[in-house]
This record gives sequence, structure tokens and C-alpha cells, in this order.
Amino acid sequence: MAVTLTIKRVPEELVRKLRRRAARHHRSIQGELLTLLEDAISPRELSIGELHSEIQALGLRTPAESVRMIREDRDAR
Repeated sequence: MAVTLTIKRVPEELVRKLRRRAARHHRSIQGELLTLLEDAISPRELSIGELHSEIQALGLRTPAESVRMIREDRDAR
């Protein structure tokens, strides 16, 4: 049975980011929130092959490249 949840007093900037994220994924805000909750509660575990494919897709070759990407992502927020 589905339950309705309400989140009060969400900062406008967070709502703007959520709208942009939902649009990127071609989902409604509610759909995006549900996906975020599902991922937070039960994250999908990658197989070794999937992890390898993701690393290759990112073009990482050395640990220094990984560190650079993590720092860029962290500092962009």
C-alpha cells in the first residue's frame, strides 16, 4: 500500500536543483524524489564488470585522475 509523504520548508535552491535533475532524467519531481529515496535506501550494487565499464567510460587511467574528478565534483557544489 502506497503512503503519501510531505516535506515542508524545502529551500528554493534545493527545489531548483531537484527540478533540473528531474528534467535531465525525464522524470517528474515526484518520480525523481522516489528514485533518490530508493537509491539511498537500497543502492544498486555493481558487478565487477559493470564497475569496470563505468571506469572505462569515465576514461580514468590513474588514481590521480580519480582524485581530480572527485575534487572537481565536490568543489562544484
